[in-house]
Amino acid sequence: MPAAGLGAALLGGCTPSQGVMADVDRVLSISLGQAESHPSYGSLVTFGERIAEATDGRYGARVYANNSLGDQQETVQLVSDGAIDMAVISGTQIENSSPRFLPMNVPGAFDDIDHQNRVMLDESIVGDLFASLEPDMRLTVLGGYTQGGRHLYTVGGPIESPEDLAGMKIRVQESEIFLRLIRNIGGVPTPLAYSEVYTALQAGVLDGAENNEISYVTQRHYEVAGHYTRTNHLVGFDFLLASTDLLEEMEPRDEQALRAAWEETQSEFVEIWKQETEAATEEMLENGVEITDPDPEAFGPIISETGLSILEDPEDLALYEAIRAVAEDGGAS
Repeated sequence: MPAAGLGAALLGGCTPSQGVMADVDRVLSISLGQAESHPSYGSLVTFGERIAEATDGRYGARVYANNSLGDQQETVQLVSDGAIDMAVISGTQIENSSPRFLPMNVPGAFDDIDHQNRVMLDESIVGDLFASLEPDMRLTVLGGYTQGGRHLYTVGGPIESPEDLAGMKIRVQESEIFLRLIRNIGGVPTPLAYSEVYTALQAGVLDGAENNEISYVTQRHYEVAGHYTRTNHLVGFDFLLASTDLLEEMEPRDEQALRAAWEETQSEFVEIWKQETEAATEEMLENGVEITDPDPEAFGPIISETGLSILEDPEDLALYEAIRAVAEDGGAS
């Protein structure tokens, strides 16, 4: 089936949701893996509304949550083919398309989500990178949603140093970065499906896991692992991909309006994430979670060294240094 026909079949077969944008000339499709309850869903709905307003109704957007258009690997190809218009994919997934994105995903690259957002909006740092998939894959990276800082949580605790992690089986994603990081900070990396983490913690198959505060609370992992250690070992991304063909077909004013709407949405999401993280932290405390803030010197140098150890290509190191410079100079670039 031709790409355009495939897209129509996919989109036509989906159940309408709150992500529908009506009264516009063209409705752009956006694929999302998260549920409608996740902050990124509401943010993308707002993004569609901003596009409609900025283009005087020439374009809008409809959000398809819960991987209803396919898993991330599939949707990358569908955006590349032009079957769907945009998709949110994880940082690790985009590396499958291009290893040039590796420096954006390593431990120690970003201090926090404000630092991360400044880099994402800095054309001198990310401009060429975000356009690098256009010639061969017809994909344009518009930016991304923060995944927040990732931290450790354990059944036993508190965790003050790498020595406290000795012999502990810590759930990780199936990724060389996570495997190496957990090993370097003293734990035993244990790949496992995310859906199995709760029962594995409960049964003693795992001693701990790692994730942001919001996921920790929404998955109720605090019920079986009540010690949360804020290591901030990785500040992750979900990237927003757009069809390059779509952007080139748009009138320049409409493409510029879409990009501006996204920049506003991306920066707004940083504040939303902060609020959601604060609320999750309050819920953690209400449920008796013990939160530990270890000495920055206990884990920080190991985290940074791990990130650098993964980067071997001179171009990767140059990008990493540019990212770090934004933090070190207080945000000027």
